[in-house]
Amino acid sequence: MAVPYAPARWPVAVTTTAFWALAAASIVFWGLRLAAPSDAIAPPAVAKAQAEPDPAAVAQMLGAVSAQSVAATPEAASRFALLGVVADADQQGAALIAVDGKPARPFKVGATVAEGYVLQSVGTRAASLGASVDTSPALTLQLPTRPLAVMSPPTPLAGGAVAAPAPRAPGAIGAPGASAPPLTRPPAPRR
Repeated sequence: MAVPYAPARWPVAVTTTAFWALAAASIVFWGLRLAAPSDAIAPPAVAKAQAEPDPAAVAQMLGAVSAQSVAATPEAASRFALLGVVADADQQGAALIAVDGKPARPFKVGATVAEGYVLQSVGTRAASLGASVDTSPALTLQLPTRPLAVMSPPTPLAGGAVAAPAPRAPGAIGAPGASAPPLTRPPAPRR
């Protein structure tokens, strides 16, 4: 009996042969690659003696001001505003400082904040600035303290009456007598 429709076998046979050829080529490639001796031997490492630069000479060459010439002046303290501090137990971290009324920028400990001032250390609510990290602090910036929120009694109105709080809409959160809406079952579907 003859089959009216015979699927073409050639595409399946060609695809299978291509996959097996690709697998064989991959095996031959990696086998030759792993079996081949290494081509180059790494040269021995030679340690060169590094000349240590003098930090004072480098700083002077880059135009740094000496530690003796920077002194905390009243106008210097007004140039800086401490807006935030991130500190750890080792007084390392960063501070958010506004300089000369410009927008605040974050500075890491050891970074130059302004000409002649370096962020030396940060504390829980303070940051110290000086000529360099190793010198004594020229000035210490403190975070501004915020007053605690105190609930004051209502202010009396004229005639001895006491101002009542603003009325809230019925059912609003926090309104007297407000409660959550009751849970209801959805209506049954009609048939």
